[in-house]
Amino acid sequence: QVQPVESGGGLVQAGGSLRLSCAASGRTLSSYAMGWFRQAPGKEREFVATVYGAGSRTYYADSVKGRFTISRDDAKNTVYLQMNSLKPEDTAVYYCAAHRNTGIVRVKASLYDYWGQGTQVTVSA
Repeated sequence: QVQPVESGGGLVQAGGSLRLSCAASGRTLSSYAMGWFRQAPGKEREFVATVYGAGSRTYYADSVKGRFTISRDDAKNTVYLQMNSLKPEDTAVYYCAAHRNTGIVRVKASLYDYWGQGTQVTVSA
């Protein structure tokens, strides 16, 4: 199995950028489809982006489309989430997750098999 570990969170002003990383111990990330989710206080965990399948296809939530970019570097066994034009409503704990059906887009958190511990992103107005 794979164990994702997130890093790169922090405090940034609105309009700024952050890049989150998700490194893996255990099996290589190329064997999994990878996703980013986020959870704000008092809210449910919500889908942000996923990279999946041959050719590293991507899919985004409407709320981040055009601002966030998910990518993977199989040589480094790492998945990234580049976040630009950040807004205060992007404030949340961001989680990296993996599931085994690499060819399928999954946006429901319950369908992911492995999760990291999360990294806090705070965007000030």
